[in-house]
Amino acid sequence: MADRVAIVAVAQTKYEEARPDRRVFELAFEVAERVLEQTGLNNDDLDIRVTCSQDHLDGMGISDVPVSEVLGAQYGAEEKIASDGAMAARYAFIQILSGHYDVVLVVAQCKESKVDQNLVANLAFDPIYHRYLGLDFLSAAAMQANRYMHQHGITPEQCARVVVKSLKNAKNNPYAQRAMDISVEDILRSPVLAYPIRQLDAKPVSDGACAMILVREDRAKRLTDKPVWIKGVGSCYDAFYLGDRELADCDSLAAAAKRAYQMAGITEPLKEIDVAEISAEYSYQELLWSEGLGFCDPGEGGRLIERGVTGMDGELPLNPSGGLLSGCPTHVAGLSRIAEAVLQLRGEAGARQVPGAKTALAHGFVGPCGQLQCVMILGK
Repeated sequence: MADRVAIVAVAQTKYEEARPDRRVFELAFEVAERVLEQTGLNNDDLDIRVTCSQDHLDGMGISDVPVSEVLGAQYGAEEKIASDGAMAARYAFIQILSGHYDVVLVVAQCKESKVDQNLVANLAFDPIYHRYLGLDFLSAAAMQANRYMHQHGITPEQCARVVVKSLKNAKNNPYAQRAMDISVEDILRSPVLAYPIRQLDAKPVSDGACAMILVREDRAKRLTDKPVWIKGVGSCYDAFYLGDRELADCDSLAAAAKRAYQMAGITEPLKEIDVAEISAEYSYQELLWSEGLGFCDPGEGGRLIERGVTGMDGELPLNPSGGLLSGCPTHVAGLSRIAEAVLQLRGEAGARQVPGAKTALAHGFVGPCGQLQCVMILGK
């Protein structure tokens, strides 16, 4: 069994509203080829490929089959995670710790432009009681946003500040799809998608892919002089039925974070984490997830951003990349957060670099209102 697991290479495509020039498996090949080049590995050096995708979003059944083909999985091993990319990285981490594999390629890819996302999301709900109501992830998020804002006095202006920060940060990210200087007033004037969520409060439709290579400790320093170590991981499911949850809380995220912190030996996350990349598809989620991650007390997420704590010059820069609000596909989201955290710890984040970053948090989720949450702590 391996004692430690390192990430030795990461790659992302530029995220774009649509990539009609590339099929989804071509996006996967693009990033896989780049991480192999970074490490000098070839196809025969890989013990297994872990892919992350979802058939309905890919518009075909068993959608990992063409991806596995271009990743060289013939006569080898491949496993698909139909969840968020952070869960795929977690799975690879476990595979190496178990002693089954030494070198794992993880790839997440998605072309959201191919399908009607709201129609696909509707299929995730209970077919008897909820699906016929027309629920999708957007309408579920709107219910959560309303409950959260009512319960804790969170304001639309506080949520809009998240967008202002994110899109400004994205100007320094060459992979970002959407980047600009924008005002709180601009966001509050944008069209309503599902009250209180406005168009600029939501991540845009996006196409792209992300890849990384994880290896056991004794292989890491042969492949790079800047290995990034996985210090802790935690995940947790919440109830399937939205009515069985208090939507103003995020208990599954708090539980996932607690497990990751315990593994990494972190007791004061706001003080001990230097940079965080979290998945927030809607602006209110950055505030709510900040509470679940223990960066502030419940109900204090709005004040956290007002005080500038999560800005680039703040105590804990949050989403220096611009996060999902700057554009990143579902399922790729969590893996790209890990990739961004790796770049920060390697000192390779360019204009979005947080000086002296030694410990980073990356986060992904999937399901309505953050049903399944995953937290990863990374360090030099």
